[in-house]
Amino acid sequence: MEILTEYCSCKPGAEQTYPFGPQPLVMKVGGKMFALISPDHISLKCDPVIAENLREQHAAVTPGYHLNKKHWNTVHVDGALALDELTDMIDHSYELVFKSLPKTVRNRLEQASGNE
Repeated sequence: MEILTEYCSCKPGAEQTYPFGPQPLVMKVGGKMFALISPDHISLKCDPVIAENLREQHAAVTPGYHLNKKHWNTVHVDGALALDELTDMIDHSYELVFKSLPKTVRNRLEQASGNE
């Protein structure tokens, strides 16, 4: 999980928070969650159509645990999915959340990261 945590942390404006205690780690951008990381799984936001497809294709992908099951998937990190598949899912989650932020917040985050 360490590599996934590091990958999430490298996203522009990403911040690590622990609003529920020492576990799980909640990754946010612009104050909004894009990943929830526990020792053996990661929950990620997902387009509902893509979320359903991923659940049908992979036994390791299930509806979001304690989250909106339409918009969130929980991915069990047990080696069934390749790292690049996991990072693609993280990218998708981050992009969905980032695009939902107010334009002023997106602009500020882009300027801070040098991605103008």
